[in-house]
Amino acid sequence: MADKGKMDQAKGKAKETVGKVTGDDRMKAEGKMDQAKGKAKEALSETEKRARGIQDSLRDKNDRT
Repeated sequence: MADKGKMDQAKGKAKETVGKVTGDDRMKAEGKMDQAKGKAKEALSETEKRARGIQDSLRDKNDRT
């Protein structure tokens, strides 16, 4: 999902740039929204990774006892 987040950020940056060049405020706003969506996807992916790591370490502790 992190790759998808990066793609959304890149797409958003491109839209924002096109919006700035053409004076299209809507396109610029869409670009900013895409970038925010991409950052959120990356944060979610990182949180999921950490949660899996914690879950694995707790499982390992239970296996040792």
